[in-house]
Amino acid sequence: MMPGIPMIQTAEGAVSPQVYGRLRERIVRGALAPGQRLSETEVAAIYDVSRQPVREAFIRLAAEGLLEIRPQRGTFVRKISVAAALTSRLIREAVEADLVRAVVARRTPEIEAELRDHIARQQDIAATGRPAEFMMLDEAFHRALAQAAGAPDVSTYLEALNVQLNRVRHMTAREFAPDILVAQHSAIVDAIAAGDADAADAAMRRHLRQFNQDLPTIVQSYPDSFDDIEALKTE
Repeated sequence: MMPGIPMIQTAEGAVSPQVYGRLRERIVRGALAPGQRLSETEVAAIYDVSRQPVREAFIRLAAEGLLEIRPQRGTFVRKISVAAALTSRLIREAVEADLVRAVVARRTPEIEAELRDHIARQQDIAATGRPAEFMMLDEAFHRALAQAAGAPDVSTYLEALNVQLNRVRHMTAREFAPDILVAQHSAIVDAIAAGDADAADAAMRRHLRQFNQDLPTIVQSYPDSFDDIEALKTE
């Protein structure tokens, strides 16, 4: 077991999903880089498990578009699909714009206070320069909006859909200061608190379209991490 790597619980039937979850998180957050080669033997040694659950996790991650299994050559972290990330962003915009409208209709002082608390925590972390922690707070804020809208399961569906999008977002968090995102989140909460569904809708759309503004810079900075870069030309 390598230092800093959480142990895998070895209850029957639980090993493969845990290996999958750990590897998925590391790929999405960029700890395993696009193009990086993975070895079943090495991963099994890191997590102190047999190769079978690692193989099962690899197959599942390949089906999700995160790994590429090349016969006779090895298994590699897939590069990020620009087209898939842009499509996911478009779908997310449509869904989350509707969500904030629902939050406006359901708003209470308690909901507003909770959302303000999310903003305050984001501001605190933004000042410390810890992008991984900021991303966790960003994700928690969007989950809180889904909860406040009475549709918490939306977050689960979007998580599965947004895998390529989220890989880029973690890169963006390392490249750009989060101040713009915090201000955009604040604008969303202000519109909700004012009971203005149209303003909340517009603020959410502006927030999510920030991704399209940032993506070309990220691709330029990490060209070897992306596939189908030509999809940017259609934006």
